[in-house]
Amino acid sequence: MVSDRLKELNIVIPDAPKPLAAYVPAVKIGDLVYTSGQLPLENGAIKFIGKVGAEISTEDGQEAARICAINCMSAILSVVPSLEQIEKIVKVTVFINSTPGYTSQPEVANGASQLLLDIFGEKGKHARSAVGVAELPRNAAVEIELIAKISA
Repeated sequence: MVSDRLKELNIVIPDAPKPLAAYVPAVKIGDLVYTSGQLPLENGAIKFIGKVGAEISTEDGQEAARICAINCMSAILSVVPSLEQIEKIVKVTVFINSTPGYTSQPEVANGASQLLLDIFGEKGKHARSAVGVAELPRNAAVEIELIAKISA
């Protein structure tokens, strides 16, 4: 069970972060849930601010991605009652606020991908994009959106 894995991994899913503008944390369409982009917010504050490859190390970028993935789970919980309903993590898109010439975006994205595998096992295997960008909202190091297939 997902709840057991979360306990084993010592992960607490927070309430969905409040949107920074006019949108919702997630939208459910049929058996798919699309999350809005989630930042590495902990206790209402962005934990990793700056560019990966300058102020932020690849390892800290991985931790930022992990936090973003946890926040994606909280966004999903804003539209479904339980993470047990997740049948498959379908797609993960990872945006990395990185310096010109930085090419380790896939390693940063692995912070989220590995967490999803640790939580969901085979159901956590997903398609993924890892994209370096010039800027992110609030100068966050990482932003992640995902698509999950859920049971009825």
